[in-house]
Amino acid sequence: MAYPALTATTSPGAALARPLKRAIAGRIVSLFNDQARGERPVARRPDGLFGPNAVAWRVHGDVASMMVGGIAGLMLQMLYPAVLAGVWDHSRFRDDLAGRLRRTARFIALTTYGSREEATAVIERVRRIHGHVRGTLPDGTPYAANDPELLAWVHVTEATTFLEAWIRYAEPDMPGPDRDRYFAEMAVVGAALGADPLPRSRAEARAILRAMRPKLQVDDRTREVARILLTRRAETSWQEPLQQLTQQAGLDLLPDWARRMHGLPPPPARPLLRAGTLGVARTIRWAFS
Repeated sequence: MAYPALTATTSPGAALARPLKRAIAGRIVSLFNDQARGERPVARRPDGLFGPNAVAWRVHGDVASMMVGGIAGLMLQMLYPAVLAGVWDHSRFRDDLAGRLRRTARFIALTTYGSREEATAVIERVRRIHGHVRGTLPDGTPYAANDPELLAWVHVTEATTFLEAWIRYAEPDMPGPDRDRYFAEMAVVGAALGADPLPRSRAEARAILRAMRPKLQVDDRTREVARILLTRRAETSWQEPLQQLTQQAGLDLLPDWARRMHGLPPPPARPLLRAGTLGVARTIRWAFS
């Protein structure tokens, strides 16, 4: 993902804090960039799909809320049978889940902060991959990853959960017009991928979610994918507490109907969970300030 550069200052307090801030920032950067492949954070470019004044720039730049929203989004996406089938039949999620999540984060960073050429290139790459992802559901229904409705479900759940996590852990008083503008901005990426229908406001997103609920289901494969997602071990020991916290916060972000479908109990100690996640989110922002 893209992160702001650490700012230099001559304040004595800031000078003492700088090594700690750099240590925290360095570890967070390592989560989203495969150093073995030479990946570096995506540089923020003003000539991309959106630009510095976009709502997406501030929403997608908040690491903790994006992690929380990402978990909730994945739990919603797997409820759509064709999305689940594509992951089950064509993904190495069992042995490369961290890599899959990292690639998704990089796609979001490139389409949000990269140049227009970078964004277009990564969108075209994903479209080519989708063209090869097809198969048959257990009931015999054919599916294809480039189906507009399938892409719409992935798009609307992802945009909704990213925004809701941002509101909960970063900007609870976010103005209504900014909330709508976020969906309008995200529709640019969704349209380029071939998704339809696309929400361009929060109300439209909620309407699409309601309209598609009758098509959602949970079976043994859904439960297995959810189990792998929620029980995966962190790549390093320091990541484990952060991963556990953001996973629980992501489940807490799910709407009640989705929690019931997944058979999830209410989160334990919800006020403590939200306070802890808010504390982590503020610490990470401080590290990158």
